[in-house]
This record gives sequence, structure tokens and C-alpha cells, in this order.
Amino acid sequence: MLTLIAFALALGLLITVHEFGHYSVAVLCGVKVTRFSIGFGKPLLRWKPKGSSTEFLLCAFPLGGYVKMLDERDGQVMPEERHQAFNLQPLPARFAIVVAGPAANLLLAVLLYAVVHWSGVLLPSAILARPETGSIAAQAGLTGGEKVLRAGFDRSELQEVRSYEDVHWWLTRSALERQDLWLQVTESAASRSHDIVLRSSSVNASELSGELFQQVGLSGPFTRPVMGNIMVGGAADRAGLRNGDVVRQVGAVSVFDGRQLRQLIRASIDGTDGIQTLWKVDRSGVELDVQVKPERQREGDQWVGKIGAYVGATPEMVAVIYGPLDGLWRAMVRTRDISLLTVRTLGKMLVGEASLKNLSGPLTIADYAGKSAGLGWTQYLLFLGLISVSLGVLNLLPLPLLDGGHLMYYLWEWITGKPVSDVSMERLQRGGFAVLLVMMSIAIFNDINRLFG
Repeated sequence: MLTLIAFALALGLLITVHEFGHYSVAVLCGVKVTRFSIGFGKPLLRWKPKGSSTEFLLCAFPLGGYVKMLDERDGQVMPEERHQAFNLQPLPARFAIVVAGPAANLLLAVLLYAVVHWSGVLLPSAILARPETGSIAAQAGLTGGEKVLRAGFDRSELQEVRSYEDVHWWLTRSALERQDLWLQVTESAASRSHDIVLRSSSVNASELSGELFQQVGLSGPFTRPVMGNIMVGGAADRAGLRNGDVVRQVGAVSVFDGRQLRQLIRASIDGTDGIQTLWKVDRSGVELDVQVKPERQREGDQWVGKIGAYVGATPEMVAVIYGPLDGLWRAMVRTRDISLLTVRTLGKMLVGEASLKNLSGPLTIADYAGKSAGLGWTQYLLFLGLISVSLGVLNLLPLPLLDGGHLMYYLWEWITGKPVSDVSMERLQRGGFAVLLVMMSIAIFNDINRLFG
């Protein structure tokens, strides 16, 4: 139920803001708007404010909306209303009306991110887990436990890092933009900071998934190797482990953090059974030896070891909050960066350098809406901001049927001095519909694979 409510609210807000962008600029330019619709299909609710020429509709199929304006191409226009027809407006006015929809989504994203920055949010601290052996992070000299203070692509212009989310963002940009990443780190609060470089430009970033961060060797923030939520009758319970036990060693391997411990547990299987291993555990200052035999369980297309417990403590959290101007500026920068990253990713997919698996459809969006809402209102606002940026950028793509397609027509009109012919426009519309249909089909296929595969 939470997923449906969160998804419906997200769609309603983002579509309404997008269409209101078109509507408000059209009215400002003196164009008569005859209909403002949220959704398609059968109207569920309709009303017309007194003294207004616009009919407002809420329709049954919510994946979209439209603003219908007076236009000679849709039918006869009375002579006294010709000055209010969209198609007779000067080119700058038509351009402004069309671009106002995507611009409204981008402005909404700025506002949402600014609200999060002003109100503050608890995020994992930028303390690194132990990197994978042989990974890019390990080769750079990281051993785990370092705190990242600053990051950037230019060593002389590093930017402040406030949380592990910032590290995650820099790693994503580094891989997609094929640039090595500089980090300023410190081993402890008392130690001096030093700079290291991650050769992350060599990472295969065809798909934005957890595999990207595994290649770098930084899959998440540092967590203490503590046991929690031990299930009655599970492998951990049978071994005598207790909530709060800190695991120091598994077999001959010293345990540094929760991520490493989870990997050791997953790998503790042989054939059809788990491998019994001696663990050294710290229980309230007393060191104990415990024999643990994980259970063999199926996970996707592979078998892994499980012990029936939550492995790893909650990461150290830090409150990230910004002042009015700084928070607004960072919101604008974040919106810009996500927009550019979206464009680069789409471009890489077009030339085959990024996987089409990066395309997501309504099922994935609904799933993320429910999960983010379950984590609290700040995470839901961050989700809304991301989707709003995506909606704004995607609508600017130069594809017929999208706002970007109309802007493409206006660019042609500006260059040649004459509009696109009706025949050419009809053919382009058909081609654009075919492209959008293929994109939507791929996105839904990816959704099904992610959620049910």
C-alpha cells in the first residue's frame, strides 16, 4: 500500500508541475488554454473555474498529462481569438511555452534538494570499508577505516566531502566521465591527511550497478563486524553467537569490518554444505572461540552461505545540513550534475558504451518510491528530486512527441525561416513514437528482470 501511495503522489506531483510549466507560460504569453489534463483516458474528475477558459481534468491513466491550447491545426479558430492561437505566436513565445515544462521539473528538483539541504539529513559518514584485495582502491593504498575529507578530479581543487553519499557520487562520475579520482583522506582524527588517486577511469561503467563499485573496491561505508537480530534456530543461534558479539577472526583471517565478514560467510560453503570454521568473538570484553557452520542457500543463480543473522552494525551517521544560500547553491549544482550525468549516460547507451539495462520503467520507479518513502521523508524528497531531473532531461531529448522534438522543429524554423511541413512532421511523429515504444519496452523488460528475475 505504501508503494502505491508513494508512487501515485510522485506521479501526480511531477506531472502536475511539468504541465503547469507549459500552462503558466502559455497564459503569460496570451495563449488560450482550453484543457489542462493530468493523465489520459476516461476523465475521473473535471471542473472549470468560474471566469476561466480552461477545463481541468483528472483522468484514469496517470502516466502523463497534457495542456491543450487553441491552435488552428486542431480546428477552426474564430477571427476574434486568432491572436490567442498557439501556432500564430512568434517563435520565441512558442519556444518558451514548450521548454517551460522540462524547466519546471528541473526547478522542482532544485527546490526539493534545497529543502533537504536546509532541513538536514542523517547519512553514513565518509569512512571507507576495507577494499577488495587487488581492487583499484587497494592498489591506491587504501586499507579501510580511512575518512574521506575532500574529493575531485583536479588535485589542486578538491571539494569537501560530507558523507559517504558524496564519495558514491564522485565514484559514479569518475567512472562515467573516465577521469581518475583524487581523495584526501585521514586514517584517524589525530593523523595528518594525505592525498591518494584512484585510477577509476579504467573501470567498465557500461552499467550503473553495484558491480561498478566492486571493481573500484569501495562497495559501502565502514561498519563494525557486529552480530545482530539473530534468528532462533539459525546457524548463528546454533553456534552460540549472541547479539552484540564482535567478530575478530574467521579461521585464519582477521576481520576488519562488516562487509568483509559478510563476504567470508557467503564464501563458507563447499559443494552441498557449509564449511564449519572457528570464529574468535569479543563478547563484552571477553574473547571466545565459536564453531560456526553457515547454511547453504540459493541466491539468484548461485549458492551462498547464510547464518540467520544481521551481520554488521549500522554505519556511523553524520548530520548533513547547509545554510540558506549554500543549501540552494548545492541544490542547483546537484541538479546540474545529475542532468549532465543523465545526458552522458543516454549518449553512452546510444553508442553502445553503456548498457541498456540502465533504462528503468514505471515498475522500478514505483519500487523505489515505496522504499524511499519507507526510509523517511528526506529520502523520499531525494527520490522525487532524482525523478524530476530525469523527467525534465528526458523530455528535452530531440525526439518527436517529446518537448525536445518540438524544440527541434523550432530550431529548423529559426534556421530556414519556414516551419516543418505537415508531411514531414507526420513522418517524424511516427518515427518518434516507434523509438519511444522501443525504449519503453526495454525499460519494462528491465523492470521485470530486476524485480522478478
